[in-house]
Amino acid sequence: MVPLSMAAPIITMSQHYRFPKLFQPKKKDDCIVIAHRGASAYYPENTMAAFRGAVAMNSDMIELDVMLSSDGVPVVFHDARLEEHTTGRGLLTDYSLPALRALDAGSWFGSPFAGSRIPTLEEVLEFASDTIALNIEIKTEAVSKQQGGVEEKCLELVEAHGMKEHVLFSSFDYRAVTHLKTLDPAVPVALLYNRSLSNGKMPSNLVATYRADAFNCSYREFTKKWRKNIREHKIPHFVYTVDRPRQMRKLLAAGVDGIFTNKPDLLQSVAAQWRASK
Repeated sequence: MVPLSMAAPIITMSQHYRFPKLFQPKKKDDCIVIAHRGASAYYPENTMAAFRGAVAMNSDMIELDVMLSSDGVPVVFHDARLEEHTTGRGLLTDYSLPALRALDAGSWFGSPFAGSRIPTLEEVLEFASDTIALNIEIKTEAVSKQQGGVEEKCLELVEAHGMKEHVLFSSFDYRAVTHLKTLDPAVPVALLYNRSLSNGKMPSNLVATYRADAFNCSYREFTKKWRKNIREHKIPHFVYTVDRPRQMRKLLAAGVDGIFTNKPDLLQSVAAQWRASK
């Protein structure tokens, strides 16, 4: 844990959004539309098809999950195990990149997506460059202690593709949050609320303690008490994962900075209606 005396100052909205327009909502009085694992209600999650769908639906940002293959390559996948979303079996981290690329990551969703592959982070960065912002969630729980280095490898790729100002990192592992800020204090990092690590602390305490720039939490966790704390401390905040119009409207009215959704087209429609009704 980083002592409060060593923590970086809390970054306000005006300071945080010094990044290019890709990192901001496209419409006035709107929040950032974040496609959760791509447009994953319509395409197999965390695949290039889902990411292309998110861009087609005018998302502002794509959220994706990254872990390392057995040969140390950052790949885009959510689950520790392969069975549910690929034709593979066992832990992803036991597979080399060539072995992972041989798996079918789309058939589970439907026959039109048969042959979809697990993308590498580099492949996604090449696709997203000058097109859309990314929220890269670091999945350290799926990486062995012997393997390690996922933060360094992701940051190196982001920098190599000139995407540092277009990427928001995040993690449920608070050590990863502080490690990323140690590697590069200027890189934007969000803390994903982890109840088991938070000891009942408020969002403002957590982002200060772990040197985070933003705070991500679930819809259920986004209580009135937290909203008040976040507003008072001007913390950039993003709420997941919301696919119901009623919940979307509540968050828009609450003035959240961004909403994660599997249905970015629906959120765009709800947001447009909400703006028109103001």
